[in-house]
Amino acid sequence: MMPISRTRKGRSRHDGICIKVASVDRCRYSGIKALIMGLGLHGGGLGAACFLARHGAELTVTDLRGEEMLRPSIETLNDFVASVNGKPVRYVLERHDLRDFAEADFVVKNPGVRPDSPFLKAARCVETDISLFLAHNPSRLIAVTGSKGKSFTASAIHFVLEKASGGRVFLGGNITVSPLNFLDELTAACDVVLELSSWQLGDLPHGLLKPRSAVMTAIMSDHLDRYGTMDAYVADKRVIYQAQDGGDATIAGDDAWGKSFLSETPGRPYSYGKKKPAGAGAFVCKDGGPCLAVGPIGGLGPGETARIVPAAPGAPGLHQKVNLMAAGLALLDLGLPAPFIDDCIGRFPGIEHRLEFFYENDGIRFYNDTAATIPEAAAAAVHALGSPVVVTGGTDKNLDFSSLADSLAAARAVVLLSGTGSAKLVRLLEARSILYSGPWDSLDRAVEAVRTAVASAPDGTSVVLSPGCTSFEMFLNEFDRGLKWKAAVKASFR
Repeated sequence: MMPISRTRKGRSRHDGICIKVASVDRCRYSGIKALIMGLGLHGGGLGAACFLARHGAELTVTDLRGEEMLRPSIETLNDFVASVNGKPVRYVLERHDLRDFAEADFVVKNPGVRPDSPFLKAARCVETDISLFLAHNPSRLIAVTGSKGKSFTASAIHFVLEKASGGRVFLGGNITVSPLNFLDELTAACDVVLELSSWQLGDLPHGLLKPRSAVMTAIMSDHLDRYGTMDAYVADKRVIYQAQDGGDATIAGDDAWGKSFLSETPGRPYSYGKKKPAGAGAFVCKDGGPCLAVGPIGGLGPGETARIVPAAPGAPGLHQKVNLMAAGLALLDLGLPAPFIDDCIGRFPGIEHRLEFFYENDGIRFYNDTAATIPEAAAAAVHALGSPVVVTGGTDKNLDFSSLADSLAAARAVVLLSGTGSAKLVRLLEARSILYSGPWDSLDRAVEAVRTAVASAPDGTSVVLSPGCTSFEMFLNEFDRGLKWKAAVKASFR
């Protein structure tokens, strides 16, 4: 176990009516009427419901989806409530009732709900599982956001901190684990790593989020169907560091977006990228070498360097190495020694659904990269694996697929899943004379096309599901897509 230096600053609380709810002692929700808007299947609504039930709130759950689809979450919540207080949960499913919103003491909003919802306008106070958590959190906080790579980066930070502390570290947020699940276990001696989406950040009141470390992964076009412009999208990302001060750190890439973040953050700015920074930060050595940190940061003096990521870490791809470098900078600034960071990060295996190697058959390696929901992320997977067979496509988010189409010129074969994004991609592939199979409206048919593509492939060929799109026309979500892809591959190639 390695000691970690630890300094904490005070946290802001909600303004206005939300003080009445969110700043009270977390054991005093008894008698409070809480409305959960969106129970969902990702853990946020369920985590908030269980936390509030544990502390005595009267719960109503409303969701536009029906009981059959929500059954796993409903059964979990009912079992939990029966074990802690026995108060029945009231369910309003397949609709919302305006009166429920008006009568609740506060509403816990799912991040997917637009803030201009007329139901939310009827509420006295709107919270999220993240805002409830931040109002009570006693622990040091590391927050991670970005367009792609945030789950991977947050998980890498958690992995290394856990090795250093012996287990006093918790991971939650957009990674499908509500931090309310572990809030009651936290003390000032713990660390919490939160992955935060733009929607989660945009929902937070000003000043509530004050991370000791704010890590920004790559910014790319995403969610333009909701935001309309990149500036509006990135404005929500900026929330991550806006309440920091000189005792905190902001870590961002050396591109145009990253430079704008580092120029305005109140925290200490650290840059990372492929070139050696002019000041403190980190860079990737040429020719696929290691990543070096440049001081002053942590125990490094001005201009001093130390390796924080080995040349060949366990997780493949240059884009993942860059994300490990961002994680390494955060860890170095938190007080961990560079050799310890380098050793642990080199052993980090990656995470499920992010360029995840999960199966090998007759020399063919299969990967699950279902979390690549924008074209640039899928293009990065193609480059990382050389000349793979690529299963791609799905639902469009008003994005440009040119980068993905360009990368697919290097693919051994292209198999398309059906969807509005695939329709756009087909036009780009045909304009580039790139052959493809599909689009297929069933995963089984797509896997059969993969079997054909690898029938004469040499040992060492890779096959990757990397859609570059969301999944709503064929799957519940990207995680459902990834799980079904893995099951279908194993069933077909066994």
